[in-house]
Amino acid sequence: MPDFIKIHPQDNVAVALHPIAKGTVFQGVTAEEDIPQGHKIALAPIGNGEMVVKYGLFIGHATDHITPGHWVHTHNMATNLSGEVEYTYCPNVKQLDPLPPKTFMGYRRADGRAATRNEIWIIPTVGCVNDVAKTLVRENQDLVTGSIDGLYTFTHPFGCSQTGHDHARPGSCWLPSPGIPMRGRCWCSALAART
Repeated sequence: MPDFIKIHPQDNVAVALHPIAKGTVFQGVTAEEDIPQGHKIALAPIGNGEMVVKYGLFIGHATDHITPGHWVHTHNMATNLSGEVEYTYCPNVKQLDPLPPKTFMGYRRADGRAATRNEIWIIPTVGCVNDVAKTLVRENQDLVTGSIDGLYTFTHPFGCSQTGHDHARPGSCWLPSPGIPMRGRCWCSALAART
């Protein structure tokens, strides 16, 4: 995040976007004191009685000489308004070109969530059914072409002959997956083996 923002090219002050420590540099100007968040720092010399410019407009005048890098606030500037004054606000507003609405190639699920893909995943729970999962994917592509974004399998070498904590590890990788929005369906294949 930047330290300051200079709102208009003609401004002689910039605004601190967070509390600024003395010594911070912005556009070649070093903060000569701490500047509170939302407050102004002088970018150029502003003589006593000279205008303080923000938004490209006069927002007040200096009540003392302000050197670059110093905090600009009520202790060294004052408003130009006094009593009842007729004031006209005439900003130079430029018409922006209209932008098309932002969209993405997605769809809305029945529960209202947005998603970017609709896929069917075949996930082997044990490594010894990897080839079965690959065959299911390979031989059923024609059943899903044009209706979903893809039919996939995610194989791994784990599962067979594993016990306890070691057996739980592969499941921890794929069990959370069915909740993610891009997955349409998830079918888990397993093999019951006796030793």
